[in-house]
Amino acid sequence: MYIYPDNLKSKPILWLWQLRDISIIGIGCLISVFMLSQLRMLLPATVTALYGFLSIRFEDTSILDFIKYACAFFLTKQQFYEWGHN
Repeated sequence: MYIYPDNLKSKPILWLWQLRDISIIGIGCLISVFMLSQLRMLLPATVTALYGFLSIRFEDTSILDFIKYACAFFLTKQQFYEWGHN
């Protein structure tokens, strides 16, 4: 089921992911299957599954976006506070 946005300006989604996320998850799954079958490494499959879970979108935001915004607010962006009497 392919759902294109109503206003034609937001990004297209498929089920609960954006199309970009689905392509990243698909490539990650291919690499994970190769690594698991040839090298017996489970780490790429775990990372792919974690990315797939964090990129699920509800109401145009994802868990990954929320984590990015929280890190920017608390860690990387400078906060400006102005103290004074009015």
